[in-house]
Amino acid sequence: MLVKFLIITTSGILLWSKKYAPVNPSVVNSFISDVLIEERVQPGTDGKYYKKDSYMLKWTTANDFGLIFIAVYQSLLQLTWIDELLDTVKKLFTTLYGEQLKKPHTATIECHFDDYFNSRISELERKAGGPRPIISAPVIEQAKDDGKWDAPPPPPIPGILKAPPRPGSPAIANSALMRPGTPESRSKSPAPASHLLAGTRRPARGRRGGNSAHASSGEEKSPARNSKKGGKKLRKWDADGNADEEDGAVLDYSAPGVSTDEDTDHGSRKMDYIEQKEWGTKTSKGEFVLKDLDMEVNQILKEAEEKDRASNTASSGYGAFGFFRNIVGGKTLTKADLEKAMTAMQEHLSKKNVAREAAVQVTESVEKSLIGQKTGSFQSIEATVKAAVEASLRKILTPTNSLDLLREIQTKRSGSSKRPYVISIVGVNGVGKSTNLSKICFFLLQNKFKVLIAACDTFRSGAVEQLRVHARNLKELSEREGGVVELYEKGYGKDAANIAKDAVAFGEAEGFDVVLIDTAGRRHNDQRLMSSLEKFAKFAEPDKILMVGEALVGTDSVQQARNFNAAFGNARTLDGFIISKCDTVGDMIGTLISMVFATGIPVVFLGTGQNYQDLRTLNIAWAVKLLMS
Repeated sequence: MLVKFLIITTSGILLWSKKYAPVNPSVVNSFISDVLIEERVQPGTDGKYYKKDSYMLKWTTANDFGLIFIAVYQSLLQLTWIDELLDTVKKLFTTLYGEQLKKPHTATIECHFDDYFNSRISELERKAGGPRPIISAPVIEQAKDDGKWDAPPPPPIPGILKAPPRPGSPAIANSALMRPGTPESRSKSPAPASHLLAGTRRPARGRRGGNSAHASSGEEKSPARNSKKGGKKLRKWDADGNADEEDGAVLDYSAPGVSTDEDTDHGSRKMDYIEQKEWGTKTSKGEFVLKDLDMEVNQILKEAEEKDRASNTASSGYGAFGFFRNIVGGKTLTKADLEKAMTAMQEHLSKKNVAREAAVQVTESVEKSLIGQKTGSFQSIEATVKAAVEASLRKILTPTNSLDLLREIQTKRSGSSKRPYVISIVGVNGVGKSTNLSKICFFLLQNKFKVLIAACDTFRSGAVEQLRVHARNLKELSEREGGVVELYEKGYGKDAANIAKDAVAFGEAEGFDVVLIDTAGRRHNDQRLMSSLEKFAKFAEPDKILMVGEALVGTDSVQQARNFNAAFGNARTLDGFIISKCDTVGDMIGTLISMVFATGIPVVFLGTGQNYQDLRTLNIAWAVKLLMS
């Protein structure tokens, strides 16, 4: 049976849940810890489901909204519709509350999703052709903190009535259990045992009227009694359900001398127009029929499916390059034929975060290769253009020299020189230089290299301590692999170039294979800060200078890359890029193109997360596919 369904955010906030039976909180907590945080896959599950105790958990995500949908059910049952439930609930929820979720700093949303969910459950059960595989919530008590629950009360024994309660007991206060009558009947007539066992208690209507009986159905109060009360009084209800009556506040606006809004308020605003399609539909006979919930749910799912179909069509080649479909085959292409298409393609690349300068060059190279080309009568223009764009992007991203870092290190260490292989990390503030340096160090430790980390950021508070923590963690992680890592530091306020020079000399004397130099972050447009990099390059003489750039930086990436590339003097340039935070931009990875286009320097690594193993080399085919989607 379906036990529980939850919708949470990736930051751990519960937006909505539906529970059909108690379940120990450790089941969901273990899933969040093992699957969502630690990304562990249980053996034999292929990452498609998660098993805990006697429960099975399946889930799906909506990355655009940062949502996770989780279904919990008993593992002994084969619920074939769980995957469809997850998919349709995701479509419904994101359609209904997508606008609220997209607002910045949204922690909670106003959510009334129960009816939509229940409707979907009923529809899926009907299609499955079986009874509803859930139990009703009222017969199960609320789960306790320890995961156990109390059994429901036993049914009453037929023919046995409970003794009359003592005056002042809950049963006396509950007027719903008594029939209206004389005071004797209120005190002597026993209530049915089933009512007493239920333990329900309604709050008294007033603080001084707890023993008053309800009027029976159809019973009306006499005009004399109404006139004696002087009209309805305004009541204020407290949290316990009790009411206090306030004198002087009249609710009966029909009484003589009391004016209504129609009599006094002639300047009220007009009612907002209501679209018919929002609450009903017209039949073929012209009759207007109210929408029921199933109709609304089906309409939402239909629109979501059409949206998905359009997205799939775009990714198959007709979206980004659909503007070429108007160009017929069997003719020689001219500049006029391609003018509108090239403009549209520039916009497409810009949406992928490619800098305008780079997008213009790509489209110009494609246009140049296509002008004068004669297409066959049945040749696909879209395929021709797509191939030309792919070739242009691939040409930009393809490096002109070797990026085999391990072979370069091994070649240098096998030579006669004892000097270690020196890698320096540079970049603007906050891009993740220290984090990516630690990732490279972890990669080198897996290959059993002896690595020295040089703390040359002597300006930012906490920079040395940050590297100290990384060095300690990496030392613990690499004990089994055989690698060695140490930290070289001299505190704050000292000249970074001299510390780098001393660190290289220390590494040579102690037999280290690699020296990784961390540097201070600096603004690329601050000439005073950038000028010190030339001295740094002369003193440290690094074999590789890698610049860290953010995938989400946008068009400013071109200027950043050019300024850093020119900052090391005439005889020295950058050797490669590390593009960090690639996991935050989806398919908008245009920064790769922008930075390589600006300098001709290749991308060596991609940062894909906050863990030491979240480092990847660039796959050009993967990057081109995302840019073309």
